[in-house]
Amino acid sequence: MKVFSVVLLILSVFSCRASDPGKRHVLPAGIAPVVVPVIPSGLSFAGEQVPLQNYDTRESMEEELSVTMYMHSRTMKSLRTMERYFTMIEPILEKNGIPDDFKYLAVAESNLDPEAYSPAKAAGLWQIMASTATELGLEVNNSVDERYHIEKATEAACKYLQKAYERFGTWTMAAASYNVGMAGVARRIASQNISSFYDLLAPSETMRYVFRILSFKIVSAEPKAYGFMIGAEDYYKPYEYTVIEVKDAKIDWTKLAQDNGTNYKILRELNPWIRGYEHVNRLGKTYRVKIPLKDFRTK
Repeated sequence: MKVFSVVLLILSVFSCRASDPGKRHVLPAGIAPVVVPVIPSGLSFAGEQVPLQNYDTRESMEEELSVTMYMHSRTMKSLRTMERYFTMIEPILEKNGIPDDFKYLAVAESNLDPEAYSPAKAAGLWQIMASTATELGLEVNNSVDERYHIEKATEAACKYLQKAYERFGTWTMAAASYNVGMAGVARRIASQNISSFYDLLAPSETMRYVFRILSFKIVSAEPKAYGFMIGAEDYYKPYEYTVIEVKDAKIDWTKLAQDNGTNYKILRELNPWIRGYEHVNRLGKTYRVKIPLKDFRTK
């Protein structure tokens, strides 16, 4: 008898569901729909057109744009920090002849977190490895690590990208090489006899990489169209600071901060390349240190 009752209950549930299938698509109040993102009809990276007429290119772009669109907290933070860090990055890209779109590569690499440090031990906004940093002229040690120096790391990234562009002939391939390395790109170009990134078969991370960069370009151009309600007042403003030169043989960063009307915490925020409390300046270098215009110390 119990078994018969259970069967009747199950059948009645399915009957109710079948009687009004439209209810399956009615969202409860307050629940936002999940939609396929709209891709701009014309899309380019660094002046190079994205062949959206190719189904694989279009699907890859939709997939990565979906990730960026629905990774809400990460994308929101990246969007809000763009004004602060792009004001530092853009002039350096322009000075070095690197297309402006490469600022979105920094977003894809680090979400514009100047303290970013990956499991592979890449560091800073541009996620540079220690060995590569040394090759590109950056100082890397326990007390000073210029991979976290926004301007100097951007200069280093420009050197790499310019060299990659000269080697591969397209900015899209140069961007891909930033992820998988120039040797990795060159080897696959030779094996596959191709010249366009969009024809390249590479590791999945590299295949997604350029589309991830493009996704940040698309969303930042029109954030509200992708669900990010950000007003002009919500963007983090550029830091206000002055610069002093320091070349002491032994530098006490806490004392330096206090002597200049701030604290170690804010000194580090403006100068994330400072990695310790003291620095022995064996090479007699002159360091340009940002000092906030406002006194942030608690009274």
